[in-house]
Amino acid sequence: MKLEQKDKSLLFSETTIPDIFFSEYLSELPGEYLKIYMYILFLSKYGREVKLNDLSKKLNVSLKSINDGLRFLEETHLITKKTNGYIITDLQELTLHNLYSPNLTVTKEKVEQTAKNKSRTKAIEHINNMYFQGIMGPSWYNDIDIWFKKFGFDEQVMIALFDYCYKRSALHKNYIQTVAEAWATNNVKTWNDLDKYSEKQENLTQYKKIIAKKLGKYNGLTQYEEAYIENWVLNYGYDMDIIEIALKRTTYKQNPTFEYINNIITSWHERQLKTPAEIQAFIEQRKKQENNVKELQNKTKKQSYEQRQYENLEYLYANETKKED
Repeated sequence: MKLEQKDKSLLFSETTIPDIFFSEYLSELPGEYLKIYMYILFLSKYGREVKLNDLSKKLNVSLKSINDGLRFLEETHLITKKTNGYIITDLQELTLHNLYSPNLTVTKEKVEQTAKNKSRTKAIEHINNMYFQGIMGPSWYNDIDIWFKKFGFDEQVMIALFDYCYKRSALHKNYIQTVAEAWATNNVKTWNDLDKYSEKQENLTQYKKIIAKKLGKYNGLTQYEEAYIENWVLNYGYDMDIIEIALKRTTYKQNPTFEYINNIITSWHERQLKTPAEIQAFIEQRKKQENNVKELQNKTKKQSYEQRQYENLEYLYANETKKED
C-alpha cells in the first residue's frame, strides 16, 4: 500500500480526533472496531484506496471482523458508505446538526414545564459531574431528555439509572436504554417504585440460588429455567415458601424437570391459590379425593370379585344337582 505524504513528513504529521469522539462514541466501540476506525481515520488523510485484505493483514484482524467493523461504524454514523468506499464523518458537524432544533415560540406547555425542567437540569448536571467528570458529551443531554419523556422517570430514578450502569462498567447508551426499558416495563416511575422493584430483584436472585442448590444444579440454571422462576415470582407473586412446597413434591418423581414444577405452580395460580395455607389445604383435599377414589375402586373390585365367586358357586351347585339327577 503506497502512501503519498503531503505538507508534513509522516514523522511530524498527526491525526486529529475531536473530543466529541471520546465523550460520545468511544465507550460504544468494541476493541477491534476501534482499531479499524483509528487506522482508516489515519489513512483518510491521504485519500488513498485501501483493500480490505490489506487492511486485515495490516491490523492483524480477520476479514470477517473488518467487514463487521465497517458495518458497525456505518450504523453508528462514524463513517458513510459511498459507491467506491467510505467517507469519515465530521463528528463536530454531525453533533451540531443533531442538537440544533429551532425554538421559535414559547407554548403554554413549555411554560408549565419550567419548574420541572429546572429540577431535571439539576439532575442532569449531577449525572454529568458524578459519572462523566464534568465533560459529558452534548448528545447525552438530548438522550436523557428523551428518556425522561419516554419512560416517565422522576429525577431520582434517572440518577439511579446512571448509577446502576456506572457500577457495572456499562455506561453506554444501548445498555442504559435496555435497563431503562426493563424498569419501565415493571412500572418504575418514582424512587418508591424503584425501591420495591429492586427488592423484588434481590429476592429473585436469592430464590434462583436457593432453587438451583435444592435441585442439585451446581453449574447454574439455564436461561429458560430462570425464566420459569421469574414468572413464578414476578407474574404469579409467589415467594419461596410456596415454591418450596412445589419443590418438595418433586421427591415423588424421578428426574423431575422444570416443566413439571412449572405445571404444579401454574395449576395453583390458575386456581387462585395465594398462600401456603391455601395450597396445603388444596393438596390435602386432593389427597382425600384420591383416597376416596381408591377406596371406591377397591370396593368395586371386591364386589366384583364376590359376585364372580357367587356365580361360580351357583354354577358348581347347578352341576352337582344335575349329576345327582
